[in-house]
Amino acid sequence: FKQKTAYEISACLVGSEMCIRDRNNLIVLNQNDNVGVSQFIIPEKTKIEGHEISTVDPIPFGHKVCLKTIKKGDPIIKYDQIIGFALDDIKPGQHVHSHNLEFREFKRDFKVTDKKHVVDEKADTFFNGILRDNGQVATRNYIGIVSTVNCSATVTKMIVEKIKYSNILKDYPNIDGIVPITHSTGCGMNTESEGMQMFQRTIDGFKNHPNFSHVFVIGLGCECAQISLFDESVKKHNRIHFLTIQDEGGTKKIVDKVLSQIKNLLTEANNVKRSSQSVGHLTLALQCGGSDGYSGITANPALGIAADLLVKKGGSSILSETPEIYGAEHLLINRANSQETADKLIKRLEWWKHYTSINNSSMDNNPAPGNKRGGLTTILEKSLGAVAKGGNSILQDVLQYAEPLKNKGFNFMDSPGYDPVSVTGQVASGANVICFTTGRGSCFGCKPVPSLKLSTNSAMYEKMSEDMDINCGTIAEGKEKVEEVGQNIFELVVNTASGNKSKSEINGYGDEEFNPWQVGVVM
Repeated sequence: FKQKTAYEISACLVGSEMCIRDRNNLIVLNQNDNVGVSQFIIPEKTKIEGHEISTVDPIPFGHKVCLKTIKKGDPIIKYDQIIGFALDDIKPGQHVHSHNLEFREFKRDFKVTDKKHVVDEKADTFFNGILRDNGQVATRNYIGIVSTVNCSATVTKMIVEKIKYSNILKDYPNIDGIVPITHSTGCGMNTESEGMQMFQRTIDGFKNHPNFSHVFVIGLGCECAQISLFDESVKKHNRIHFLTIQDEGGTKKIVDKVLSQIKNLLTEANNVKRSSQSVGHLTLALQCGGSDGYSGITANPALGIAADLLVKKGGSSILSETPEIYGAEHLLINRANSQETADKLIKRLEWWKHYTSINNSSMDNNPAPGNKRGGLTTILEKSLGAVAKGGNSILQDVLQYAEPLKNKGFNFMDSPGYDPVSVTGQVASGANVICFTTGRGSCFGCKPVPSLKLSTNSAMYEKMSEDMDINCGTIAEGKEKVEEVGQNIFELVVNTASGNKSKSEINGYGDEEFNPWQVGVVM
């Protein structure tokens, strides 16, 4: 879709009604749309010049107002796309939301033609990265303590707390910290199940992540997720160590042993230097949470611009959250590089339809209450805004959850819409920078990878400026173009990859957000 720029609003009282003078006071994204988006709280009986309507109801900030008569059962159009269907006749000026708009299935058109990956051969953009011995490039330099099972989570945290309490890392400035990777699973599951395969890929992805200089994988010893599932990497990386509480003789012995080993490798872990590396080594996780009516208008399209810039320069991006592309999947399928890639995405969506149905749910159980308060109504509307994060690049591949990235460029990874679970999978797939758009004010970090917060509106940015890295609300205000903000995001990604701390890092987020997707029966 093409975005229509919104401009500063001027208003004056005219008799008993408020007169909105600027014809662009409502954000109308396409000339075919029959709803516009409010830029502020609009009282009832407010005359909106240029659209020749007056509001019938109060319109909350970021919510939709009817622009032309919509009959019961007719589609409601935003982004020149269907976001739902009218439950009743809707008059111009009425508030359009959950009370008069419903989700309904409808046929979407798919068209796939073979496409070639486009990379700017003159790409000359670099960041200060950390080159590992195996050729991987890191954006951070952490030591990781990874639990294979919930039963070893306490020991994992003990080790990390003792290192932090001793303050020993102060003498090693090139080490960014020590990270506990703990969770609530790793046992009580079929070892041959889909859920175990997902879990194994997730643990593998984190322990092999280049942002860890060294990793200690800690098990209990009798769990389903035996460390033997993960020890293939020993043959590839001498920086990964495996231990179990039972084999080492209990809690105190394993804690003391790991502490001793960490102290012996601190000099080696600290012996890194940042050097100029191509942005082709960057993989950007595209994420949104706490979305609102502005997400698909400001921050998500701007992030899409930044993602396209990175892909054009040889880098990669990963879009996820399968339930939150439902209703907009045709926009991705039409960009697939082949029918095979398109079929992968269609297959994952069919899996989700089955998965939700057997759990007495539906795809429209998303959006969340906060999304709806922010102006979103159906999953169709949310998804149309969410896919904008992926820009316009060719879809190169569709990955299983936590599957390692294979093809450079724009990729999609299957995941739930729940942000911590989705980002965990993206990082396991190889993302080394995260961009997270939010309209309601999500706070999130995911060590060992830096996470950047992109605000969709200026009001929230001003309220939560200590948590937000960049304000995209300037687009709606007409102060900046979406392309300008996209360029700013790209530059922020490069600077952050080079070592500049994000707001979430400054605030200490990231130790608790590891959350692998749990699928299947708990035995």
